[in-house]
Amino acid sequence: MTRDVSSLIRPATIAVIGASATKRAQGNAVIDNLLSRDCGRRIIPVHRSAGTVQGLATVATIEDLPDGVDLAIASVPAGAAAETARALEARGVKSAIFFASGFSPADGEAFRSLAAASAMNIQGPNCMGLINLNDALFLYPATTSSKIRAGKVAFVAQSGSAAITLMNSAEFGISKIITVGSEFQLTAADYMDWLATDDDTAAIGVVLEAIKDPDAFARAARRIRDNGKSLTILKVGNSEVGSAATLAHTGSMTNDADTYRLYFEANGIATVDDYDELNASLEILSRHGQRHGTGRLAIVGISGGQTALACDVAAAAGIELARFGDAVVRDMGRVSPGTLAQNPIDFGSVVDEAARDIAGSIKAVLDDDGIDVLAVIQDCQAGLHPKSLESYTTPIDAYCRSAVAASKPIVAISPTSEEIHPGVRATFESHGIPIVSGLREGLVGIRTISRPHPRPPADTPETPGTLARKTRALGLIQDGLKSGRSQLAPDACMEILAAYGIPTPPSLVVGNASEAVARVAEVGFPLAVKIASKDIAHRSELGGVVLGVNDVDGLSAAIARIAGSVAAAAPDAAIDGYELQREVRGDLEAVVGFVASPPFGVKVMVGTGGTLVELTGDLAMGLAPLTVADAQALIASTKLGQRLDGYRNLIARTDTRPLAELVANLSLMARELGDRITGCDLNPVMIRAGSGDVVVVDVLMTVG
Repeated sequence: MTRDVSSLIRPATIAVIGASATKRAQGNAVIDNLLSRDCGRRIIPVHRSAGTVQGLATVATIEDLPDGVDLAIASVPAGAAAETARALEARGVKSAIFFASGFSPADGEAFRSLAAASAMNIQGPNCMGLINLNDALFLYPATTSSKIRAGKVAFVAQSGSAAITLMNSAEFGISKIITVGSEFQLTAADYMDWLATDDDTAAIGVVLEAIKDPDAFARAARRIRDNGKSLTILKVGNSEVGSAATLAHTGSMTNDADTYRLYFEANGIATVDDYDELNASLEILSRHGQRHGTGRLAIVGISGGQTALACDVAAAAGIELARFGDAVVRDMGRVSPGTLAQNPIDFGSVVDEAARDIAGSIKAVLDDDGIDVLAVIQDCQAGLHPKSLESYTTPIDAYCRSAVAASKPIVAISPTSEEIHPGVRATFESHGIPIVSGLREGLVGIRTISRPHPRPPADTPETPGTLARKTRALGLIQDGLKSGRSQLAPDACMEILAAYGIPTPPSLVVGNASEAVARVAEVGFPLAVKIASKDIAHRSELGGVVLGVNDVDGLSAAIARIAGSVAAAAPDAAIDGYELQREVRGDLEAVVGFVASPPFGVKVMVGTGGTLVELTGDLAMGLAPLTVADAQALIASTKLGQRLDGYRNLIARTDTRPLAELVANLSLMARELGDRITGCDLNPVMIRAGSGDVVVVDVLMTVG
């Protein structure tokens, strides 16, 4: 459950602990900020010896504070944080902000434990407080930019420096700036949940390094959406590569950035990649908001080169360029007979203004149901020569007239990062058109207008049958862990797969060649023979696999060959035996797998398989559980999907449903067992052309 942070954002009585009588502490800066803006709140400094601080009457100790203190500003060293918080809670203070950083491990653990258990709201530590511009409450321990002004955009940031950057660069008005720091207790989700119902906020930008409670964050995002507000996320720290499950191919081919991307997509949350894109997004969303639609974009301007470049940038940013319908072509031919009716529109290609009706053309474009948003590419730099600026007056006026009756968003983009001419900015904004600097920044901002649809849950109810299979699987996993395994034995893997409806060929594990000959009839020829060892993950790489075994003599020879190869390549590996598996041939090889990604759940992957799986890098991912339709969409996004669709007639067009059902079933297994099976590879999965029938011929499951 999220916490009510009203007492932090709108406190009536504020205590300040750690303000100095000489005005040299962070607490003094907070008092300066509050007094200089005539905040109208009661401020009570706590000081053991001084009678006043900055003209305000003090109390000597926290215990001397009056009843009903809403918020305490705790400007104390890290070592004193836990003790201070304990005293504040005992006195009945509702909330506290802690700025301290540089905790020792012991002090950090003590404060974190206290904060987690405390009924008092605790923001921080290692934060820069918050600013409520609408109520002139600057609970901030430093001077602030003179540029910031009250408006409808809220920032929530884990980093104080991010807040400083954003408040110094934003051209729009701001409602709240909240820095949550290390989130020992309160998180970004608590503030997002509060902002969802804040009448002074229309758009929210969040800069975060990590999400501690994905469910709470998703609930807050949903509440923002349900209340008609907009949300954009900038996730930093995406360059870290790696996974705990590196034994699995699928684990080595993904990272934390993939996990966050999938999480945001699944929850319908728009994202950007840097501060400039975030500012552009919020500039646009503060005026137009987010709306359902595919984000199909039309681009207009007076320079063919600039509009063509805008199309290139839009395509690279994943923005769909609209195709004009017949009605657009017809209406533009009537109002602007000299202008080519195609996307992008170059109004500058027509010299005769009598043959060019910009406002009429834009109306024709926006009347098309296949178009969701219009981008106007227009030089608006502050350094424009007055003559150039004068020549742009006509198209700018036409763009502004178009916005008066437009029911769809119009966004102006100045194509470079230079500061925008203040007069042009004022003209566009007075007509409800946001204007942003930079082609990519502006187009990415436009992309965030289109509200992604959250993925509906694919959960299935638990039945006696599903409970029984899970219990049996957990028993096999536990047996493997007791025997010191980091990966399950082949026969255990095959049994678990079969329990989840994943097709596997007949197989068994034998201890030696004599047992193999005695039991081969249980499987039948032809055979694939494989080493079984808890110390060997990828068996073919060590000569641990022999295919095409057709008789008893060949079986004995295959086991001898494998034993020799493994002894040479991995002399210390413990040999459990040899897996005899009915050989299966297919027309294509897929890889399907999953990797545990706490606290977000499990990532499920599908793509082109075989021995070159890392080299091809053909993989699509989703968070478990997945429906068959989800899985089919993932398959279609891969090169494997193109081949299954009959690419260049290399194979017959193939039904993807059997593979999608396998992926969906594996995702259910991942949801149920992902806390114990840390990674799973099914590689290869053999696919038969045409029918699409699938069989898993090799599996790796890592456990922990």
